[in-house]
Order: sequence, then C-alpha cells, then structure tokens
Amino acid sequence: MKISPYASGRFQSFLSDKNRAFNDLIYQCQVTSSYLDVGSEILRQGEKLEYLYIVPIGRVSMSIIAANGRRFQLGETNCDYHIFGEMEYFTQTPCQWTVVADEHLQVDTISLTSLTQALHAHPEMMFFFAAGLAEDYQDSMDIYTNRLLHPITYNIAYDLLIQKETRAALGGFEKVNQEAERFGTSGRVYRRAVKDLMNKGLITKTEQGLTIINEHELRAFLNNHE
Repeated sequence: MKISPYASGRFQSFLSDKNRAFNDLIYQCQVTSSYLDVGSEILRQGEKLEYLYIVPIGRVSMSIIAANGRRFQLGETNCDYHIFGEMEYFTQTPCQWTVVADEHLQVDTISLTSLTQALHAHPEMMFFFAAGLAEDYQDSMDIYTNRLLHPITYNIAYDLLIQKETRAALGGFEKVNQEAERFGTSGRVYRRAVKDLMNKGLITKTEQGLTIINEHELRAFLNNHE
C-alpha cells in the first residue's frame, strides 16, 4: 500500500483530507533511513518482521517460494512512498513475501512499537491501512484468479492488454525466467506460449519487450477463452 490514498473507495474523501496527518504520523515513528543496492532484500519470506519499511521512490519486486521450491513473482512496481510489511504488522506473522530492491534506492525504517502507540492515540488513522489493504487484496486476488483459472497464453495476452490500457501497479520483467515465474510457470513453457501468440499474429518482440500488433484479434482471442 501507499501512504497516499487511492483515488477511489468509500472513504476517499476522508482519507484525502487526513492524508497529511497520516504522513506525519508515520514519519514521527521513523528511526532511520538507509540506501540499498540492487538485489538487496527489504523483507525476506519466513523471517520475523522487525520494522515497517517505506520506499519513497524506486523499483522493487516481490516473490514467494513454495515448499516444492517453485518461485512465484508477483511483479515489479515503481514505488511512490509504498509501505512494506503492513500485513505482517497487523497479523504478527512472519513475512509472506520477499521484497527486493531492483535499483539503488532509499528505504525509510519505521518503528513498530512507536507506530502501535501512535495508532492507539489516533485510531481514525486505521482507515488508511484498511482502505489500502483492501485495494491491494482485490488487485492481488485478480492476479491469482487469472493465473489459476486461465491457460498461460491467455494470461500473457491479457497482461499485455492491461499494461497497454492502464498504468498497472505491477509490471513485468526483462528476463525471461522472471517473467515465467510471474505467470507461475517455467521458462520453457513461457517461451512456447509466447511463440504460440506470435504465430497467431497477435504479438511481436521488440527491443522494449512483447508488443501487441493486432489488438482486435487479441481481444477476440481473449473473449473466446473466457
């Protein structure tokens, strides 16, 4: 979730009015700032949450490893004062995801004890966490549902269309193996699915990555597979 509220939602007006107060409350609990190199972990799956972390700007990626060793990449996001560890903060459970810096970036560290005390004193600020977590939950469930219920060719095509139409919160990767993990599969299966879409004349490869070349037919392909 971000410190700033989403542009929609039941409590958007209230959150917009209180946004400065929430920002001040969070940063009153700051203990330090530091800089991380590419590949440094902000959170590690399975470890106890020691602090909340805020990334003002910079790219990070999130992944989770199953018991069988397979990795699922949720995707890469460009941070705008994003908070990490908020779910584990409320549930008091080990970190669910590994969050990695994909470029050199600043991380602001927030004391859990100070934050707890601040929220006890200002319980209305809980609305920010409730609204942010609800939005993130719905976005994540949309991704999981599509990955689970549709074939990989559908998911790749659908993802390209979403990336074209909107400023999706979670983007893809340049490396094939990471992209494959984002779709919950192997590099070999991912390459085969991409080749299938290319053979259908729906997409092509460019220096910027995969690109839609026939949006009308791609939409028809998606509609036929719903």
